[in-house]
Amino acid sequence: MSLKLFADALPDYAKDLRLNLSSLLSDQLLGDNRKYGLLLACAHGTGHKPLVEAAEAEAAGKLDEAYANAARAAAAVMAMNNVYYRFVHLASNPVYATLPAKLRMNVIGSPGIDRADFELFSLAVSAQNGCGMCIDSHEKVLGQHGVKPETIQAAARIAAVMTAVATVHATL
Repeated sequence: MSLKLFADALPDYAKDLRLNLSSLLSDQLLGDNRKYGLLLACAHGTGHKPLVEAAEAEAAGKLDEAYANAARAAAAVMAMNNVYYRFVHLASNPVYATLPAKLRMNVIGSPGIDRADFELFSLAVSAQNGCGMCIDSHEKVLGQHGVKPETIQAAARIAAVMTAVATVHATL
């Protein structure tokens, strides 16, 4: 099932989500690798299996396999990092920020795709997970790679829509 068919199955009260997802699918700002990589990373970031399956079907044949694996990896490693670094940021005791994380995250250093694209996927999943420390970190790296604010905003928009679609679908 494609993402459009998945969204079409949403109830009428979620019409705005259908329209937003349709707009994202037709958007040409990002290019296919970024767009489908973000859709895939954010679907995996929701943890909602039916949405993941729809995003995987949508990306099949449109997304290079290295990008698909990197999108999945970004969702996986951010699921871990966002919890840990949100803890570090929210804990009152500043000592946690001085301690090594002791978490393997090799994929960040060697994602197998363009570094800026992996950072964009990571930023979007970090937005889904509400980790301000990670959002700031990824946004800074993206700025160093010359990624425009409009591109970063588009990634956040995809994260928002995919999260909302998963949330509504999970209640059906």
